[in-house]
Amino acid sequence: MAKLIVCLTGMPGAGKSTIAEGLKSKGYDIINMGNAVREEAKKRNLELTRANLGKLMLELREQNGPGAVAELVKPQIELSTSNVILIDGVRSNDEIQVLKKFGTVKLLAIHASTDTRFDFLQKRGRSDDPQTKEHFDERDNRELGVGISNSIALSDYAISNIGLTKDELIHNAYEIIQSWIE
Repeated sequence: MAKLIVCLTGMPGAGKSTIAEGLKSKGYDIINMGNAVREEAKKRNLELTRANLGKLMLELREQNGPGAVAELVKPQIELSTSNVILIDGVRSNDEIQVLKKFGTVKLLAIHASTDTRFDFLQKRGRSDDPQTKEHFDERDNRELGVGISNSIALSDYAISNIGLTKDELIHNAYEIIQSWIE
């Protein structure tokens, strides 16, 4: 079987990383697009702040094209021995086109309300998570600016992460992914 590349897409805080972490135990390889940007920032000796990471993400796309962040994860995909790879945080159709070179790509969109996402991001504790509503709105606008709404709109399946427990969210994603494998 060719590799199945499941792209988790959705606005920040919707539950993509929760799903990815929860499905590691199923033998899937997990690749986080945000971590690829954080690694690039470390190589450039940039502090991992919200402003620096946002600026770097835009700069990479400007210099290397709109699929640039997906290009950063190509080595991880090539080294993967798993038949299923979850890509956490796909933000554009250009990134999806890069990933299609490595296998069958399916998009799983995760939706959550603005309030749910803001609450989650405040509690998550990553260095680039917004702590104010203004920073949250700024990040959402940046994500929309790079085309995330297109990848969400073109998803093969969507999960509404409203009123779900963490276990229910992970189980729902697993069932969907399994249906794509069979």
